[in-house]
Amino acid sequence: MSHTNSFLVRLTADFFEKGRLKYQDIGLRTFEKYPDIKYDYFPEHLAEISPGQIAGAQGIIVLTPSVTRATLAGASETLAIGRFGVGYDAVNVPACTDADVAVFITAGAVNRSVAEATLCWMLGLSHNLVVKDRLVRTGDWHARSKYMGSELRNRTLGVIGCGGIARALIELTRGFGMNQPLAFSPTLDEPRARELGVRAVALDQLLQQADFVSIHCPLNASTRGLIGERELRLMKPTAYLLNTARGGIVEEDALFEILKEQRIAGAALDCFVEEPVTKPHRLGQLDNVILAPHSIAWTHELFRDIGRAVTAGMIEVAHGKKPHGLLNPEVYERPGFRRKLSIHGLPT
Repeated sequence: MSHTNSFLVRLTADFFEKGRLKYQDIGLRTFEKYPDIKYDYFPEHLAEISPGQIAGAQGIIVLTPSVTRATLAGASETLAIGRFGVGYDAVNVPACTDADVAVFITAGAVNRSVAEATLCWMLGLSHNLVVKDRLVRTGDWHARSKYMGSELRNRTLGVIGCGGIARALIELTRGFGMNQPLAFSPTLDEPRARELGVRAVALDQLLQQADFVSIHCPLNASTRGLIGERELRLMKPTAYLLNTARGGIVEEDALFEILKEQRIAGAALDCFVEEPVTKPHRLGQLDNVILAPHSIAWTHELFRDIGRAVTAGMIEVAHGKKPHGLLNPEVYERPGFRRKLSIHGLPT
């Protein structure tokens, strides 16, 4: 490296349990080639990172805690926050910019795992996997004819958001004989839609025509409550809703009532308005729902790939470069950020 000062990366405590890493591989071996990059971890888990937890560290790798404006009171030496994943609604990015801190996500690293998990849910829902499992567990074998499933063949996938995860899902479904996928995204134009082999449509049209409505957009001011009672009532009674994005995109009260009335065929949810869910969720009362604790896509491969991406991003920052997945590139032009770089002997 071109500087002599060490670059300390600190990880949030939820990666560890009793001082031991909870996961098989989160990419930390990537740092071994760089002796000037050290890492440690927070001694305790807090829902909101405190200023003291980031003080003295140049890089912070965040799994689940939130980063607020108050957190950043400790960021006098912090150059970058790397989000372990692609969702960043829990990170106050404008506040990070104001505090001269770069924020990056692991863009692309989650695509395959989330897409594969979504496909798993599409198959599980359409074949009544949960109910049929329970029939055997409860000795109700003769009720099986009440739960005829459906194939993916000749059915239509609709994706809300057409980023990397949605595109990976579309590719995985191509061998099932499904219809041309529908996509709703404000940034998707006709040439790009043709290139991807999808049909760009308005949200209402997607809801009315899709057999599987899969949500793959970020949670922000324009998507919060995007799917409410009106939108759910547009869906076919044989259609399924799948959400691996963020809970606040779907209005849970409306979804519960729609599912209870069986106005749609079912839903699969990996995320909820209030997390963590530490007592039985009301949606779990329903037979036509599959639920997961915001981890349906968690695999050893996923954590390895995200880990390699986030550590590579920190190495880029430690070399004075812009990391892949940077959310606030303007921070590199700020005098305060450039001053932090110079303190660590990095090019400005």
